[in-house]
Amino acid sequence: MRPAPTPVLSPERLASAYTYPAYRQLIDDLLLLDKTTGLTQSAELLHFARLNVQRMSRLDKTVYVLPELADAVRQLPEHFIWLVITEGWCGDAAQIVPVLEAVAQASQGQVQTRYLLRDENPDLMARYLTNGAQAIPQVIVLHAATLAEAAHWGPRPAPAQALVQQLKAEGMAHDDFITALHTWYAHDKTQTTQHELLALVQHLR
Repeated sequence: MRPAPTPVLSPERLASAYTYPAYRQLIDDLLLLDKTTGLTQSAELLHFARLNVQRMSRLDKTVYVLPELADAVRQLPEHFIWLVITEGWCGDAAQIVPVLEAVAQASQGQVQTRYLLRDENPDLMARYLTNGAQAIPQVIVLHAATLAEAAHWGPRPAPAQALVQQLKAEGMAHDDFITALHTWYAHDKTQTTQHELLALVQHLR
């Protein structure tokens, strides 16, 4: 007899996670207080959070889910929860979270999203490190019935991750590094993110 699958988190903890509208509202409410999410507060992070609201709002209006990805999520054999570890100041999250949300909407109920803040969930974040770093966003795909992990993706598409590693190795100045990364996202127009999510969904079928 197989052991019961191990849940990634309890139903109670999942119930405390944010929906996408609640996550966006939290960011907006904090910005009114000149704050952002997370334990660290700084003028730089506040600036990033404000930019990220603009990025997310733009993507909310413009993301077009690839037909093959929409078909794949609608044909999933069971319901899944995409649990996303994120923060409002994270630029990668701003470029990726609206895509996740659009895919979930296209799934016609097969996929639901929920959001947890990295700094408020250190035990969970510790299980999804990237080369020892707390890189976000992290997408943990859960079987809805058991809350056991089915798959995992993050913190960014593979070409973007390679670019980050290259620029860090070259010692590029931080502001230039951020500009280069968001330029990549702008040119890619969510296509690589969507194709990687398609591969993930196909693995679940």
